[in-house]
Amino acid sequence: MNTLGNLIWFIFGGFVSAIGYMIGGLLLCFTIIGIPFGLQCFKIAGFVLWPFGGTIVSHGRSSGCLYILFNIAWMFTGGICIAISHLVFAFLLCITIIGIPFALQHVKLAGLALAPFGKDIEYR
Repeated sequence: MNTLGNLIWFIFGGFVSAIGYMIGGLLLCFTIIGIPFGLQCFKIAGFVLWPFGGTIVSHGRSSGCLYILFNIAWMFTGGICIAISHLVFAFLLCITIIGIPFALQHVKLAGLALAPFGKDIEYR
Protein backbone atom coordinates (compact mmCIF):
# COMPACT_ATOMS: atom_id res chain seq x y z
CA MET A 1 0.00 0.00 0.00
CA ASN A 2 2.92 2.36 0.74
CA THR A 3 4.27 1.84 -2.78
CA LEU A 4 0.95 2.77 -4.37
CA GLY A 5 0.57 5.83 -2.15
CA ASN A 6 4.13 6.94 -2.92
CA LEU A 7 3.59 6.46 -6.65
CA ILE A 8 0.39 8.52 -6.65
CA TRP A 9 2.07 11.16 -4.44
CA PHE A 10 5.09 11.29 -6.77
CA ILE A 11 2.96 11.77 -9.90
CA PHE A 12 0.58 14.35 -8.46
CA GLY A 13 2.98 16.85 -6.95
CA GLY A 14 5.61 15.06 -4.89
CA PHE A 15 8.27 15.36 -7.58
CA VAL A 16 7.61 19.06 -8.14
CA SER A 17 7.66 19.75 -4.39
CA ALA A 18 10.92 17.84 -3.96
CA ILE A 19 12.50 19.82 -6.79
CA GLY A 20 11.43 23.04 -5.04
CA TYR A 21 13.02 21.95 -1.78
CA MET A 22 16.19 20.88 -3.61
CA ILE A 23 16.49 24.23 -5.39
CA GLY A 24 15.99 26.01 -2.06
CA GLY A 25 18.65 23.77 -0.50
CA LEU A 26 21.11 24.51 -3.29
CA LEU A 27 20.56 28.25 -2.95
CA LEU A 28 21.07 28.06 0.81
CA CYS A 29 24.27 26.03 0.40
CA PHE A 30 25.91 28.84 -1.60
CA THR A 31 26.63 30.62 1.67
CA ILE A 32 28.53 29.12 4.58
CA ILE A 33 25.88 30.23 7.06
CA GLY A 34 23.13 28.64 4.98
CA ILE A 35 24.70 25.17 4.67
CA PRO A 36 22.95 23.63 7.73
CA PHE A 37 19.64 25.01 6.50
CA GLY A 38 20.29 23.74 2.97
CA LEU A 39 20.99 20.27 4.33
CA GLN A 40 17.63 20.33 6.12
CA CYS A 41 15.97 21.27 2.83
CA PHE A 42 17.56 18.19 1.24
CA LYS A 43 16.27 16.04 4.11
CA ILE A 44 12.76 17.42 3.63
CA ALA A 45 13.04 16.94 -0.15
CA GLY A 46 13.78 13.25 0.32
CA PHE A 47 10.79 12.87 2.61
CA VAL A 48 8.55 14.87 0.27
CA LEU A 49 9.52 12.52 -2.55
CA TRP A 50 8.45 9.31 -0.70
CA PRO A 51 6.39 10.17 2.42
CA PHE A 52 4.39 6.95 2.79
CA GLY A 53 6.07 4.46 5.10
CA GLY A 54 8.36 7.05 6.62
CA THR A 55 8.17 8.31 10.18
CA ILE A 56 9.77 11.36 11.73
CA VAL A 57 11.82 10.45 14.79
CA SER A 58 13.10 12.90 17.38
CA HIS A 59 16.21 11.67 19.12
CA GLY A 60 17.70 12.76 22.44
CA ARG A 61 20.08 15.06 20.64
CA SER A 62 17.15 17.18 19.43
CA SER A 63 17.03 19.01 22.73
CA GLY A 64 20.48 20.55 22.35
CA CYS A 65 20.99 24.28 22.48
CA LEU A 66 22.26 24.52 18.91
CA TYR A 67 19.26 22.60 17.53
CA ILE A 68 16.87 24.86 19.38
CA LEU A 69 18.55 28.00 18.04
CA PHE A 70 18.61 26.63 14.48
CA ASN A 71 14.93 25.62 14.70
CA ILE A 72 14.00 29.11 15.91
CA ALA A 73 15.98 30.70 13.07
CA TRP A 74 14.37 28.24 10.61
CA MET A 75 10.86 29.08 11.85
CA PHE A 76 11.26 32.79 11.40
CA THR A 77 12.95 32.61 8.00
CA GLY A 78 10.33 30.54 6.24
CA GLY A 79 9.52 27.46 8.29
CA ILE A 80 6.19 28.83 9.48
CA CYS A 81 5.13 29.68 5.90
CA ILE A 82 6.10 26.22 4.65
CA ALA A 83 4.25 24.52 7.52
CA ILE A 84 1.14 26.63 6.91
CA SER A 85 1.17 25.75 3.20
CA HIS A 86 1.33 22.04 4.08
CA LEU A 87 -1.56 22.48 6.52
CA VAL A 88 -3.63 24.28 3.87
CA PHE A 89 -3.04 21.42 1.44
CA ALA A 90 -3.96 18.94 4.21
CA PHE A 91 -7.22 20.80 4.84
CA LEU A 92 -8.07 20.84 1.13
CA LEU A 93 -7.30 17.14 0.75
CA CYS A 94 -9.50 16.25 3.74
CA ILE A 95 -12.54 17.41 1.80
CA THR A 96 -12.59 14.11 -0.08
CA ILE A 97 -12.32 10.65 1.46
CA ILE A 98 -9.69 9.64 -1.08
CA GLY A 99 -7.50 12.59 -0.11
CA ILE A 100 -7.34 11.79 3.64
CA PRO A 101 -4.17 9.63 3.46
CA PHE A 102 -2.45 12.37 1.48
CA ALA A 103 -3.66 14.97 3.98
CA LEU A 104 -2.06 12.97 6.79
CA GLN A 105 1.25 13.04 4.91
CA HIS A 106 0.98 16.82 4.59
CA VAL A 107 0.43 17.05 8.35
CA LYS A 108 3.63 15.02 8.90
CA LEU A 109 5.45 17.30 6.48
CA ALA A 110 4.14 20.38 8.29
CA GLY A 111 5.63 19.13 11.54
CA LEU A 112 8.98 18.48 9.87
CA ALA A 113 8.92 21.80 8.01
CA LEU A 114 8.29 23.68 11.24
CA ALA A 115 11.33 22.36 13.11
CA PRO A 116 13.58 20.01 11.07
CA PHE A 117 16.75 20.18 13.16
CA GLY A 118 17.29 17.20 15.45
CA LYS A 119 14.80 15.00 13.61
CA ASP A 120 15.51 11.99 11.43
CA ILE A 121 13.36 10.07 8.98
CA GLU A 122 13.09 6.32 9.29
CA TYR A 123 11.46 4.04 6.75
CA ARG A 124 9.86 0.74 7.68
